[in-house]
Amino acid sequence: MIDTVTPETGLTSGEAAARLVRDGANLLPRRPPIPLWRRLFAQLRDPLIIVLQIAALLTVVTRDWTDMTVILLVIIVNTGVGVRQEVRADRAITALSQLAAPTARVVRDGVQQQIPAADVVVGDLLVLAEGDIVAADATLSEAAALRVDESALTGESVPVDKAVSGAVASGTVVVKGHGRAVVTAIGAAGSTGRIARLLDQGPSLTPLQRRLADVGRLLAGVTVALCAIVLALGLFRGQPVQLMVITAISLVVAAVPESLPAVVTLGLALSARRMAEHHALVRKLHAVETLGSVTVLATDKTGTLTEGRMVARELWTPDAGAGIGGSGYAPVGSVRSGDRELGRGDIPAITELLSAAALCNDARLLAPDSAGAPWVTLGDPTELALLSAAAKLGLDRHELQAEFPRIGERPFDSDRKRMTTIHALPRGFLVICKGAPEAILNPAVLVDDPELVARAAARAESWARAGLRVLAVAQAESADEPGPGTDPERGLRLLGLIAIVDPPRTAAAETIAACRRAGIRLVLITGDHPGTARAIATELGIISGAEPVLDCREPIDAALTTGTVFARATQDQKLAIIAALRADGQVVAMNGDGVNDGPALRRADIGVAMGERGTEVARQAADLVLADDDLGTVVVAVAEGRRVYANIRRFLIYGLSGGVAEIAVMLVGPFLGLALPLLPAQILWINLLTHGLPGVALGGEPAAPGIMRRAPRPPTQSILGAGLWQRVLRVGFVLTAVTLGVGVWAERTDRPWQSLVFFALGATQLAAALGSRARHRSLANPLLLAAVAAALGLQLAGLYLPPLRELLGTHPPAVTDLLIVGALSTLGYAAVRLDRVLHPGPADPAAAHTDSVRS
Repeated sequence: MIDTVTPETGLTSGEAAARLVRDGANLLPRRPPIPLWRRLFAQLRDPLIIVLQIAALLTVVTRDWTDMTVILLVIIVNTGVGVRQEVRADRAITALSQLAAPTARVVRDGVQQQIPAADVVVGDLLVLAEGDIVAADATLSEAAALRVDESALTGESVPVDKAVSGAVASGTVVVKGHGRAVVTAIGAAGSTGRIARLLDQGPSLTPLQRRLADVGRLLAGVTVALCAIVLALGLFRGQPVQLMVITAISLVVAAVPESLPAVVTLGLALSARRMAEHHALVRKLHAVETLGSVTVLATDKTGTLTEGRMVARELWTPDAGAGIGGSGYAPVGSVRSGDRELGRGDIPAITELLSAAALCNDARLLAPDSAGAPWVTLGDPTELALLSAAAKLGLDRHELQAEFPRIGERPFDSDRKRMTTIHALPRGFLVICKGAPEAILNPAVLVDDPELVARAAARAESWARAGLRVLAVAQAESADEPGPGTDPERGLRLLGLIAIVDPPRTAAAETIAACRRAGIRLVLITGDHPGTARAIATELGIISGAEPVLDCREPIDAALTTGTVFARATQDQKLAIIAALRADGQVVAMNGDGVNDGPALRRADIGVAMGERGTEVARQAADLVLADDDLGTVVVAVAEGRRVYANIRRFLIYGLSGGVAEIAVMLVGPFLGLALPLLPAQILWINLLTHGLPGVALGGEPAAPGIMRRAPRPPTQSILGAGLWQRVLRVGFVLTAVTLGVGVWAERTDRPWQSLVFFALGATQLAAALGSRARHRSLANPLLLAAVAAALGLQLAGLYLPPLRELLGTHPPAVTDLLIVGALSTLGYAAVRLDRVLHPGPADPAAAHTDSVRS
């Protein structure tokens, strides 16, 4: 038997339990946890890791267990670091999940009770009051002066009035009044859940992953082709088949920069750690580099560029004006008229205006319990701003209420657009009315001179065009209490106007300026009013005063890729803008905090969400979460991404030029009388030492000076582009010339030429590693210095330690010969440094200017 449901008594407990079983819990749709094996498999599918796996298989075929061990170690470390970072980031994001209402008040069996929000079912009767987070979509059955903050859902910063039969959405916040509502949809079927479903799209490759995939395919093809040529030449010259097959396989392993995945992972992990120190949580390692590729930063306004808190900024009265300083709701700041700081009795008209604003007010602003804690706020953000402004003048709300106790009120509603309170005086009554200028500044309400009302209306219109929200305040005293048959909102005297704004974050202007210096285009996409969007965008330097603001209520298809400021944008329009920019070839980062930002965060190349104020949907959609909501961290992240990319290119120049030299020595050497310039074991030893620790250490190089004063690289540019291939060939030519020159000299003078070729090739590559440093006169990366020193010591050990000599087939040269070759190997350092001077490129410190980005 089905229990009866009535609006007065709510559901019965039995019916609620049945519906919970039928419909499931009131929870947002969330992706199931990614199993460990899937994370491992995703890491092992990386193109360069696949190349390494093939190389490891080839070493098994040749029974080269040493090199196989090294390659497998690189694979294991790279995979382990990547998986560990993803798991740690997911755990941190889970810890930030604070938005969802943990409890809800409902009426069941005729009794009001508090239950977990997850247990709310369709048909439940919600009880709503100030400060409550709405637990599910519902239709109002009762509403008394009810106002709801829907900014997390719509991006609109001003609370919305609600009436009976109106709808409230899950995740929104009651800022004023009270009411009851019947639940119509829960979980995935609710407003927040429908938006969250838009996020369920398969992840796409980042720009770095796409570029590395291209590199992996290219290197595999070129290396195999060149090594096949070496094999063919050796067989043509009569070398043993088995020896040449092993040599060709060794060259394949040596020519592939197998340390590249480790370099990438180390660089990304170090950047992720540095960003964590700035309270930024990286959910995917590759997201770090993607930020370095960003050409467009699209951002929301409310709570992202702005504080998400209303602040009174300007006061106007018929007799005087004043400005208000400070930020946030804490009453820290001052009220000033010109250069004069005002107290409560200095200008009576200002005192009267703010006293009335504090009395005709239902919000609460409470001092913190302990030093350093934030002020406790409850109520409408606009009314909180008025209380804060009054406190800055020295007015005490409790003293005002004691002096002028409230005895009646007419709550604000969307039809009248004003609120009125009635207060007792020692001899009579005081009526205070506040509301929208158009609702106050008219003859039906005011008795003031029309010229004064016109002045006030002109000032209100001027402030509104500047993006400020304007309230008018009026009052009147009467000997008789307004009765049921009288209208208290008539015959009032205008006290003045108050301009309120959601102010920009302190760091927003500098962040935008830093992005502009870095060549990153800013795009503002907000659900707010066009006037408000223009004011914020102009103040922060996103647009000039003459540039247009696109109202998304009108057709904007032609301007999706060219517009700078979009107002009144819905979540679907945000998606369309992001998709259009990406289709135009841009690398797009999206910064947001609301539920309505979630789909755009997921659609962008990289999503950046606010951690403290951000919603659960936004955090789950993002690749990077700013745990402390500091927008300046985005600039740090972009610099880190550029550093990572520069270090990858730095390693590729070093590693590929060494690979070119090794292949060229094996190709050209026989034509110069060097039958087999290097044995397979010697090739692998050189590869182990040069591509091992020194190569990986290059991934830890600091950012070059001025890295944030350059334009972002073109999105279509290959990682091997912008002159990298040419530089590889130029440096590789020098390494080859030095090595072959040593070999020919040693062979013609009856010295152990193969051993000297072995030492020359390794030492010259290590010198090139030192020349590849971003800041060659500093100790910014001591790991590289230590790695080069250790590798050089092992190279010498291969010449003089008997066990290694036997393994490598070397002969100890004379010390004088070693010193001569050592001196010549410094040409590797000179080649890299000189090439940077003669052919400066995007990864070179010489091409940069000083930059002021914090590190």
